[in-house]
Amino acid sequence: IREAVIAAVLTAIMILIFLGSWRSTLIIAVSIPLSILTSVIVLSLMGETINTMTLGGLALAVGILVDDATVTIENIERFLEEGFPLREAILEGAAQISVPALVSTLCICIVFLPMFFLGGVARYLFVPLAEAVVFAMLASYVLSRTLVPTLAMFLLREHSHELPGNGVFARFQRTFEHGFERLREGYHGVLARLVAKRRAFVPAFLLICLAAFLLIPFLGEDFFPDTDSGQFILHVRGTPGLRIEETARLFDLVEDEVRHKIPAGELDNILDNIGLPYSPMNTQHLTNGTVGASDGDILVTLKEHHHPTRRYVQALRDELPRRFPNATFYMLPADITTQILNFGLPAPIDIQLEGNDVEASKEQADKILAQLRTVPGLTDVRIQQPFNYPTLELSVDRTKALQGGYTERDVATSVLNTLSGSFQVTPMFFLNWRNHVNYFIVAQTPQYKMSSIQDLNNIPINRATAGSPSATATPEILADLATVKRGHEMSVINHYNIRRVVDIYGNVQGRDLGAVSRDIEKILDKDRKDLPRGTFMTLKGQVQTMRTSYVGLIGGLFFSIVLVYLLIVVNFQSWIDPFIIITALPAALAGIILFLFLTGTTLSVPALMGAIMCMGVATANSILVISFAKTRLEEHDDAIRAAVEAGTTRFRPVIMTALAMIIGMVPMALGMGDGGEQNAPLGRAVIGGLMCATIATLVFVPSVFALIHGSEGRRQSRERKRLVKEHA
Repeated sequence: IREAVIAAVLTAIMILIFLGSWRSTLIIAVSIPLSILTSVIVLSLMGETINTMTLGGLALAVGILVDDATVTIENIERFLEEGFPLREAILEGAAQISVPALVSTLCICIVFLPMFFLGGVARYLFVPLAEAVVFAMLASYVLSRTLVPTLAMFLLREHSHELPGNGVFARFQRTFEHGFERLREGYHGVLARLVAKRRAFVPAFLLICLAAFLLIPFLGEDFFPDTDSGQFILHVRGTPGLRIEETARLFDLVEDEVRHKIPAGELDNILDNIGLPYSPMNTQHLTNGTVGASDGDILVTLKEHHHPTRRYVQALRDELPRRFPNATFYMLPADITTQILNFGLPAPIDIQLEGNDVEASKEQADKILAQLRTVPGLTDVRIQQPFNYPTLELSVDRTKALQGGYTERDVATSVLNTLSGSFQVTPMFFLNWRNHVNYFIVAQTPQYKMSSIQDLNNIPINRATAGSPSATATPEILADLATVKRGHEMSVINHYNIRRVVDIYGNVQGRDLGAVSRDIEKILDKDRKDLPRGTFMTLKGQVQTMRTSYVGLIGGLFFSIVLVYLLIVVNFQSWIDPFIIITALPAALAGIILFLFLTGTTLSVPALMGAIMCMGVATANSILVISFAKTRLEEHDDAIRAAVEAGTTRFRPVIMTALAMIIGMVPMALGMGDGGEQNAPLGRAVIGGLMCATIATLVFVPSVFALIHGSEGRRQSRERKRLVKEHA
């Protein structure tokens, strides 16, 4: 909401500076809240909720919503400057750009169509965003055809030739208009020279755009950008088998280290969650990898205006393993977006070994783990299933047991009664006749009397049933009938497709997920040939989802270009003019790549979403320029003159709408506030694409128009001369 308000205010100030009229600015600004309100109403009717993605879509649309109204008011102002009466200027100005504005709006909306064909998590994240933008844009166009002309009739005034006032704003406006006219005159001269040298300029410009694509390997790839939510979750795993009170003592020491690393002025709260939950149903929903009483989470929440969270996370990753070498530490996803993207896994990278021989899988996992520790940017690498959980194995001597009048069941029942209570073997209840409530009655040896192996050996053996082999049983203790020896086993057993699995989890720090995953795959490909028969190794986690989403979004990017082209073909009833219009798109793609590279932003799903959106936005201004050039070409049949006139006449509305869109994206691109980094690549991609697409619209598109229609005009002229000669 804050981003949307800031974007609306900045856009209104920019429009006020360009138009120099608070009346025109008020008319345009009114369309922003009305369009957003209309979109919210439609989203509500469709069952959508107000969430991060829908609000992000509305914030994204603020700069674009003023496009239709701005073009309409600017065109009305142009007719008023030419001396038209107010009513006629409104009707002529609104009618002249009604069809181009409709096509521009539909171009922005139609690029979101591929979003509805996405699968997986990308669909559920971006379809609400797309719906919010589309509904707001359609409402904006309807308002620009109805409300904006009506308000213009009541608020605008016919232009007089009286001298303007001498106020501060009036002087500023005169200075701005004088400077802008000089800029337009300079642009006119540059455009005329470029159009004159169009045969050299067009291929050179395309070559520069294609050169920007060489930066793609240096961008890096992420599924979603890391977000600073102002909190992090540190998972601590002590030595397997550690008692819960000892685990709590370990957590106290770790907490002291956390408080030492984070200043007290930035630390808001620390919450410990140690051990497994009591209910097995809650255990099923755990996503943190807790396997026993030696595991737990430390949730650390920071105050507002804190330093970057990743700075403290990195410091703890470096220090804690040195201070507590017998414990294992790793970070868990703290924000809900990352938890969803991990699909319930405690890490974005999961290397899964599945097979029938779990010991062989463990041996292979240890070998791979040693190699993974050398991968730059890969951190928190560990094997999820501990294999060293301590156990005590009882081996009953059945011969001695029978000689004493006992069976192995008698021994097992006696040990179970002592350690776990009688309820495990012989449940008993007490019914309170006053309140009719059943109470469990359990007999159990106090824990403080079972503190050593000697205490275990002294457990008395009782007969479990009356059907023992001998009539009388000699009193015995456990040490007389069984031997106790130490052993170990897995703390937790996981299956996938029936087979036992061993998971190697890892996280990413200081490097993009795509580069890390490629290094991991090289290691896995090298080790795959050494796998035992019947053992399979798979790289899972965010990597798979990221690649699936990339394929869908890149396909949607090219599909959106085709949709935009076909839509313009239907409107212009021509194949050539729509092609001229979309020649601005290579510059838009180059701008996206260049801006992401300069801002150090990795390629991600939001960035690709911004690229798709930019395909529609980038064509909007080109449609206005080419439609005006076609009108001028029909009047005097001079393609070069028509191209220069179209660029010069549409210079002001193109600059205004482009700046409105760019300024509207600035708050989102800055990624302000906790979690603002999530949509920042989207805003940056749109800004970079718009900047270069605007330059292409003003200089490259008119040059292509003059090149194609100039050649076509010469061909038609030669054809007419030939026909005249043949007729003569």
